[in-house]
Amino acid sequence: MQIDDLLRQVAFIKEIDKLKYIQRKTRLFNSDRHENDAEHSWHLAMMAIVLASHSDKPIDVLKVVKMVLIHDIVEIDAGDTFIYDSTKNHTNTEEELLAAKRIFGLLPAAQAEEFVAIWEEFEEGVTDDAKFAKAMDRFEPLLQNTSNNGGTWAEFNVPYQQVYNKKKAIKEGSSAIWDYAEKLINESVDKGILIKPED
Repeated sequence: MQIDDLLRQVAFIKEIDKLKYIQRKTRLFNSDRHENDAEHSWHLAMMAIVLASHSDKPIDVLKVVKMVLIHDIVEIDAGDTFIYDSTKNHTNTEEELLAAKRIFGLLPAAQAEEFVAIWEEFEEGVTDDAKFAKAMDRFEPLLQNTSNNGGTWAEFNVPYQQVYNKKKAIKEGSSAIWDYAEKLINESVDKGILIKPED
């Protein structure tokens, strides 16, 4: 039984290597190179550990780390959906659920159930752990775009209100990080790297 579990776990480990090939729209800090999903997930995990003290509610840091490491694995099958894409729903699609069941299903049953449950908790975004994990997921690309003269905002002509509406989810996990993020958004308008229509 143990050897069977090990073989299933190794198969999963090999499968998730594909995450390194999923390119995101955002670029690395001060860079022209696109970030891949594995780099993104690693960065969020480190952010969750480093910034955990700024959570408004008590959180299970290990669970948050699991969430941010797991959350984009479904993109191996479903692909990355750009957060500002107005033609495709960015949240918990049927396609992603099928991907979660297939990829996590490579693991032994108990682990597969745990990973699917963690992925679903992140997607639902209701628990304090999920809210903080989602805050990290929204915060990292904001930092990237501000380091790259607007980055994807400029490249895809994303307006201020759309950025603001997507990023305010940060406030659900941390009011302190949101205050910092909101300031960055407004400074980006002042710098002309994010366009805010005249009232």
